[in-house]
Amino acid sequence: MTMQEQYQRLEDTVRAYNPGANFSQIRAAFDFAEDAHRGQMRKDGSPFVTHPLAVAQILAEELHLDSESIAAALLHDTIEDTVATHADIARLFSPTVADLVEGVSKLTRVHYTSKEEEQMENLRKMLMAMAKDIRVILIKIADRLHNMRTMEYQTPEKQKQKSFETMEIYAPIAHRLGMQKMKWELEDLSLKYLDPVGYGEITEALEQKSAAYGDFIASVRQQIAERLAEAGISCTVYGRTKHPYSIYRKMYTQNKSLDDVFDLFAFRVIVDTLADCYNVLGIIHDLYHPILGRFKDYIGTPKPNMYQSLHTTVVGQTGIPFEVQIRTREMHEVAEYGIAAHWKYKQNGQGTGDEKSYEWVRRLLENQEGADAEDYIHSLKVDMFADEVFVFTPRGDVINLPAGATPIDFAYTIHSAVGNHMVAAKVNGRIVQFDYTLQSGDVVEVETSQSAHGPSRDWIKIARSNNARSKIRQWFKKERRDENIVNGRASFESELKRCGVTLKELTAEDMLPQVLKKLCYNSLEDMYASIGYGGVTALKLVGRLREEINHILRRRQGYIAGKDTAAPVKTASQPSQRQTHGEQGIIVEGLTGCLVKFAKCCSPVPGDEIVGFITRGYGVSVHRADCPNAAAERHSEADAGRWIRVSWAEKTNESYHTTLEVVAKDRMGLIMDVSTALSTTKTQVSSLNARTTPDGFALVTLNISVPDSEQLQAVMRKLGQISGVLNVMRPTG
Repeated sequence: MTMQEQYQRLEDTVRAYNPGANFSQIRAAFDFAEDAHRGQMRKDGSPFVTHPLAVAQILAEELHLDSESIAAALLHDTIEDTVATHADIARLFSPTVADLVEGVSKLTRVHYTSKEEEQMENLRKMLMAMAKDIRVILIKIADRLHNMRTMEYQTPEKQKQKSFETMEIYAPIAHRLGMQKMKWELEDLSLKYLDPVGYGEITEALEQKSAAYGDFIASVRQQIAERLAEAGISCTVYGRTKHPYSIYRKMYTQNKSLDDVFDLFAFRVIVDTLADCYNVLGIIHDLYHPILGRFKDYIGTPKPNMYQSLHTTVVGQTGIPFEVQIRTREMHEVAEYGIAAHWKYKQNGQGTGDEKSYEWVRRLLENQEGADAEDYIHSLKVDMFADEVFVFTPRGDVINLPAGATPIDFAYTIHSAVGNHMVAAKVNGRIVQFDYTLQSGDVVEVETSQSAHGPSRDWIKIARSNNARSKIRQWFKKERRDENIVNGRASFESELKRCGVTLKELTAEDMLPQVLKKLCYNSLEDMYASIGYGGVTALKLVGRLREEINHILRRRQGYIAGKDTAAPVKTASQPSQRQTHGEQGIIVEGLTGCLVKFAKCCSPVPGDEIVGFITRGYGVSVHRADCPNAAAERHSEADAGRWIRVSWAEKTNESYHTTLEVVAKDRMGLIMDVSTALSTTKTQVSSLNARTTPDGFALVTLNISVPDSEQLQAVMRKLGQISGVLNVMRPTG
């Protein structure tokens, strides 16, 4: 057949199912392809243009695709193998045709490189993600089908490589799209080269028994057709032997001979209506003996790729089991051609509205769950990979990264040493900034240098993957230890200061072992380094040391009480020396009727150990004994005589104002939980303020009224039980 005769056959095929097709565009595409590929030859010695012509014929004959798809099929190798560009095709034909051609070209660059399941899954997902228009995948599958049909002209090594790639990538995609007919042919052609002995045994056995099998199929087909005609049901009945790969899989995975394959034969009954499907099922079960457990209703519960049919396995008079599939004509189109059936419906005038035609396609795209792992890609929805991006290494391996990933993420995915020594990055051969956002299909190359200074701290903000951020932190942890120790110490000391404790007090000889054990560090330097490189926050560590900090504050208070300038503080343990009444519940030793006020720096409440200070003109200021402002080292000689012993009277006021500070991990609903805790303890709140820190913590300041320290401790315990709360403390100083 001459080239022009092949083209005329294509045009006649398209005209048969789509008389309104754009034949001038299709002809122009053929002429352009013939001219662009002039001088290029295939392995069999034929002009190269015969290949795109054959691909277009498959799309027209098997899938009944639209004019743009046919034109794109004719042009699908022009961008990859000729001087033609996307702009040329967009100008001469249409932007849509150019996009289809470019999409197929991108998929062609994907090369099989690994047998690992994860790599195969990445390849399949990447193919789907890169195909913005699903027709790109249909053209690529037709392209692969024709290549497999002409694989005998390739070297044995190439035959096995392409066959394995087809079996692992393209056949599962065809299955996922519901294109069973093309899937079967791809599998059979692949098996022919992957296991020529097994394939030969099966095809030879089928040929030897073809006469007997043919008679059996014809007999059953006639029985079913006659019985349904008697029942007045209009139908078409097909009979076939299962295709070689399906038989091969059952024989070799289940260790069976050809005679042991349970459902070697399959019959299809195509009817007009849904009701007829179930009527036919009853007749088949009446005509033959059904096998228990071998009936499946895929009409009521369609497969994930929207396949619908009734399946039943029965035994005839000869004792040979066979499968019967019952479906409507529309279901049959979907079963044979999958997603491509949409164009068949549209061009045959079935379903006037695009919405109706697309309805099942949309459901297919949106509901891709639950098929067998070996047969499917997790999801087909074109934009469902919005959270993933697939890029190539220079060797052609596919790397799966989170959406928004940068060359930094790519480098650390390859190896931490590549990331640590990265000095430049190229995408598709061009130098890019480190914050460049990678796109699916990009070829990424990283340039490294042993003299590189290592990652920048800014890279942690640029990287999108946890893997990259973790490896950058590890580098800083190892390489910048001295710097981390200095920064960590400063941060830790600053946080301690907020709690009213000095670093010297906390790291005293008697305290240090307990502190390190509590925080799970071998040394202070290890702890400082951890804070410095970002492994933990100073706020979190200080929160774990609540008991130790309180111990230091109590010990400091005992030191104050032992000073000559103020006699030992009267506490609740000395009731015999306590007077009944006092100003605002405070008894000042040696003074009566004097003005008393509570220091705002520490807001004491009944039950707290306290000390008084005689102010100039404002009476006695009452401090908690653990208040930094009352610390012995802050007493000047001039004020030594102004510190005075005070105590709580037996009868105090009903409530005292005090302040609490809550440190917690920032989260939704935190303030609501704090408010609930205060409500359940019947605590009066005068103000509540909250702020967040850059490292993800929340600081909540509460001004409340309580009758005594017992009630205050109950409130603090309740707040400490809230999820995410790290520390509840009373500010001092």
